Amino acid sequence: MGAVRTPRDRWIEEGLRALAVGGPDAVRVEALAKQLGVTKGGFYGYFADRDALLEAMLDTWERESTDEVIDRVEREGGDPKTKIQRAGMLTFSSDRLLPLDLAVRDWARRDEAVAERLRRVDNRRMALLREMIGTFCSDEIEVEARSLLAFCVAIGAHFIAADHGPRTRAEVRAAAADLVLDRRPREDDRP
Repeated sequence: MGAVRTPRDRWIEEGLRALAVGGPDAVRVEALAKQLGVTKGGFYGYFADRDALLEAMLDTWERESTDEVIDRVEREGGDPKTKIQRAGMLTFSSDRLLPLDLAVRDWARRDEAVAERLRRVDNRRMALLREMIGTFCSDEIEVEARSLLAFCVAIGAHFIAADHGPRTRAEVRAAAADLVLDRRPREDDRP
């Protein structure tokens, strides 16, 4: 009876975990095999080399952070503002996608092919923002500005260490979302 091989997806998952924790340099076949409790021989049944694993990891990250997020947002429905918030929550506050997104962004600073992949993912995210914001804002430049601001807040909040006076980061982010999504009460709307 032959030995049971470690499934391909487990190698990818372990690679993604290593990437999120230590960046692309932490994705090493021997280290992954040790974490999986197997020998590295099975790795080569699925991947020609480490680069093939890295490519498969990026494919998984791209699919999960765009296709699967967009599918879930559409499936769960709601108005455009709810969809924008749901997409942001799924992408930038999850224990899985956020660390991967930040690791890929760091990696993209040093690898042109990864930078191109990140650009493709970010362009899809921006397209979703433009589409949703365009449902309640008709000015083209304002749609673009609101989309950029929303994206900058979602990503930048993880890099900014500033305090917000008596307010929490969550309160300030919620206020920023209200501004971007045009949810602040206007003077003529107040009681």
